[in-house]
Amino acid sequence: MAPSHSQSGQEAAAVPTPPLLDLTIDNITQNVVRINSQSGDARLNHLMERLVTHLHDFARETRLSTHEWMAAIQFLTQTGQICSDVRQEFILLSDVLGLSMLVDSIDHPKPPNCTEGSVLGPFHTHDAPHLPIGSSMSSDAAGEPMLALCTVRDSSNRPIQGVKVDIWETDSSGHYDVQYSTREAPSERCIMTSDVDGSFWFKAIRPVSYPIPDDGPVGKLLGRLKRHPWRPAHMHFMFEKPGLDHLITTLFIRGDQYETSDVVFGVKTSLVVDLDKVDKETAIKYKVPEGAWLLRHNFVLASTRETEDLRDKNAIEAMERLGLKSKLIDHLHVPDLD
Repeated sequence: MAPSHSQSGQEAAAVPTPPLLDLTIDNITQNVVRINSQSGDARLNHLMERLVTHLHDFARETRLSTHEWMAAIQFLTQTGQICSDVRQEFILLSDVLGLSMLVDSIDHPKPPNCTEGSVLGPFHTHDAPHLPIGSSMSSDAAGEPMLALCTVRDSSNRPIQGVKVDIWETDSSGHYDVQYSTREAPSERCIMTSDVDGSFWFKAIRPVSYPIPDDGPVGKLLGRLKRHPWRPAHMHFMFEKPGLDHLITTLFIRGDQYETSDVVFGVKTSLVVDLDKVDKETAIKYKVPEGAWLLRHNFVLASTRETEDLRDKNAIEAMERLGLKSKLIDHLHVPDLD
């Protein structure tokens, strides 16, 4: 029985293929770009053209050996093999290479008065419980109690009601709940919704610094590079509401020894915060221990329109600096060949 062919493969076969030139080190890139430029999707063609160009230039500039190329293939294979529903090694790899932070900064630029973004990290889940404002998101009795009083406002300082706020952190030992094989339910994570005043508050534990998982390919890479695997103490937040730019951000506790050397390059000066202590009046009002840690923060969210306009402006200016003529399609730039 002859092997079957996919419909996409049959459709591709129907597209006339440009004849290959006599392939050499110098012209193979041109050939691959020509073959890849038949999709009819201008953005896809552009992405593939730049990817192939930079990959080939990397190989030529470094005189990449077959041994090194195969080592890279094996590294990526091992990275995929260790991924699971609760561990995303490829996101971790993107994080430690600074790519995650770069992509977020490009795709979600913020007006000067808005809260900046940071990396999602590999430990966000979709099973966090929806809790009412004022609930405790931690079941860790060993953690140092912390009260978080937060608000959500727009760039004009108006409170925003009905924002979905996803919050997560490690336990006091520096582990996320998904890192435990005995995990039965989410812990140190929750989802809340901002009230009519744009406020939300919750009880948690003081964040601690911790190492990213270093028992896989990414950890081995860090070892070869003589880099430490530590992240400074922090808490993750994600904000969603129609009409607002999707914000993934992190608050870092000032003074942590890894504040200036975060392994995933996620720290921004505007996201470093101070903790206070709960006074007697606040303790009574929020029913928390006096002397517990206190986090106060006002998050300022940009609108989708504000972010799109800024992203378009930045893209056009970046292309002009590179001397490239481009146009925007659905807020993504492509070469302007007209």
